[in-house]
Amino acid sequence: MKKTLFWVFSAAILTACGGNGQQFTVEGQVDGASGKTLYFEQSALNGILLTDSVKLGSGGSFKFHHAAPDAPDFYRLRIEDKIINFTVDSTETIKVRADYPKFATDYNIEGSDNNAKIKELSLKLADLQDKVDKLTDGYNANKISNMVFTDSLDKMVNAYKEEVKAKYIYAAPNTPYAYYALFQRIGQYALFDPLSNRDDVKAFGAVATSFNNLYPHSERAKNIYNIAIKGMRNVRQADATVSVDDSKVSETGIIEIELRDIDGNVRKLSDLKGKVVVLDFTAYQSDFSAEHNLAMRELYGKYASKGVEIYQVSLDSSEHFWKTAADNLPWVCVREPRGVYSDLLNLYNFQSLPSVYVINRDSELSARVDNMEKLEAAIKKLL
Repeated sequence: MKKTLFWVFSAAILTACGGNGQQFTVEGQVDGASGKTLYFEQSALNGILLTDSVKLGSGGSFKFHHAAPDAPDFYRLRIEDKIINFTVDSTETIKVRADYPKFATDYNIEGSDNNAKIKELSLKLADLQDKVDKLTDGYNANKISNMVFTDSLDKMVNAYKEEVKAKYIYAAPNTPYAYYALFQRIGQYALFDPLSNRDDVKAFGAVATSFNNLYPHSERAKNIYNIAIKGMRNVRQADATVSVDDSKVSETGIIEIELRDIDGNVRKLSDLKGKVVVLDFTAYQSDFSAEHNLAMRELYGKYASKGVEIYQVSLDSSEHFWKTAADNLPWVCVREPRGVYSDLLNLYNFQSLPSVYVINRDSELSARVDNMEKLEAAIKKLL
């Protein structure tokens, strides 16, 4: 395979597991596997960890228990080199029924829509692997040239990635199956490159933002967020709209925003560390803007003296209109010149305006809110 096409990815920090004594269950039956050993393993961030195993009897039934994770985590059942992947996010019971000969492909799993999607992704990847293997065999047998092999491989993999991005990642970036999709591999090669491929970095950013919003204390969420931040730094987006330096990778849990205010000064979101920050994506030309900013003014008047700041990002298409409307606002007002075509929509995972987030004093995303009552409550928790 062409080395420039893939990037070998390896993450190495521990996955958080629940410490509250609660458990989940994995049970079921494997037909035709009498005498075979079934392994129950955790797909942790530092590698595959053996959790339990059982030698199957003539009936093929099994049952495993494990500490429930605090956030979605990934596990697998394995017989020899045949693997069934699944996710768990609570004290649920996962039921699996399979036949030994087709253990990894022809199985039934009950528990959640996430696991149905993970099965779909696993089968799609198996199909892609089969096509890649046939292409490789043809190349090794000198039936096709290096150019044909390389071009065919590129087209095959890129088509797969585009389908997965559209149907699984961008369609639901807050789901475990979107996370799972990002780390799929062909052999030892990762399909998605989060550190140098501009499009792949965007996909990682979308999932990272969602997971950080939903599971801010999860090690897995922190890990993918740091990957996305490093990727954005590496690709050096042309207009520097979203840029992060090395220090921000360890110091913050937000994706940096660096835009100009009405006076032309660059204002960085990370410069507000130490304050409770309301990150507000809005558009002054919209019908809701006047009422929205009046409510923001009231909130700002009550809490600015207590260490609250508003970082308001305008997505208005008209720079002149924005400057006029923002002229007398007392908080930080910046404008994203690309408007609704900005990468920020994917990176912060929003499709409508206004979209409001609360950031704590350590520059970590704390909450996403959809009304002023919830916003005030979220602010009070952080003061």
